[in-house]
Amino acid sequence: MKKFLVLLCFSVSGAIANAQDFHLSQWDAAAINANPGMTGVFKGDYRIHGHFRTQWSAVATRPFTTGLVSFDANKGKYGWGVQAANFNAGAGSYNVISVLPSFAWKFGLDKKRQHFITLGASVGIFQKSIKISQLTFADEYSPYNGGQFSNSTNESFGDANKLNLDANVGFMYYYANPSARVNPFGGFSVFHVNRPSESFIQDNANKLPFRYQGILAARVVITDKVSIIPKVLWQYQEQAMELNYSGLAQFYLEAYDLFLLAGGTYRSKDAAIAEVGLKYGNWIGRFSYDINTSTLNNASNGRGGSELSVTYTFSKPDPNPVPTCPKL
Repeated sequence: MKKFLVLLCFSVSGAIANAQDFHLSQWDAAAINANPGMTGVFKGDYRIHGHFRTQWSAVATRPFTTGLVSFDANKGKYGWGVQAANFNAGAGSYNVISVLPSFAWKFGLDKKRQHFITLGASVGIFQKSIKISQLTFADEYSPYNGGQFSNSTNESFGDANKLNLDANVGFMYYYANPSARVNPFGGFSVFHVNRPSESFIQDNANKLPFRYQGILAARVVITDKVSIIPKVLWQYQEQAMELNYSGLAQFYLEAYDLFLLAGGTYRSKDAAIAEVGLKYGNWIGRFSYDINTSTLNNASNGRGGSELSVTYTFSKPDPNPVPTCPKL
């Protein structure tokens, strides 16, 4: 079962082109960001994760960047953790900082403790800001001297900073029989359940819409050294939908005691994503690149975004270790 918990948190890979929230291609690598029900669901005692993404450098003067770090702990039936994230987008240096503590409750559905459900929630704060001085408006344009932005704007803004609460909920199901050749898992989550306002102009305006997310996947063992994980991710937020089809293959190199990872994702009407990585000891590193396939391809020439993630899991030494075969 413990091996499958590692897989669940490590292998649930994809993201949303048109939704309002930021997205990650390696959404499964940032487990508690993907679903608060995955808090503390891993083999080990503590987990630290770092993630960085940059995109649209081909079409924007200021690339869109996403960075996050998280920590969570596995406490048997319970898990707790916290994530801090920063998102910066384009002109005006639109910036979001969020801090989200999370908690999950894990319980078995059968006496053999092979079928599990986790219920999770994350509640924290976000701060959004924008630099008005870096923006230009239509009334600033002057047609004289060949045309230039030289006038002063008559646009007025309130506070260019916004602080608010944010709450998310989710659940996960997984089949944790370590001897099974197929271990299905999946879940559903709802983000922004409190509908926080994100308006810079007035309170209780422009409330952040619900974001619904569904995950369906399975670990399929081919041999003791090879396994594959087909996955589907669906997200929907205020008429913007994302559908991802992906697969990740894992190859165990016994001579070096490490796993090689390779896979790909198709994000519908947006991108084809190639991914490579490795797992050695308690470390997992993954790199992916988005190849733009949307209508923006005419401007981007296929250049989308690159993404890097690193995860470290700490486990207390087992005084009576039991030999196991090298499967995740």
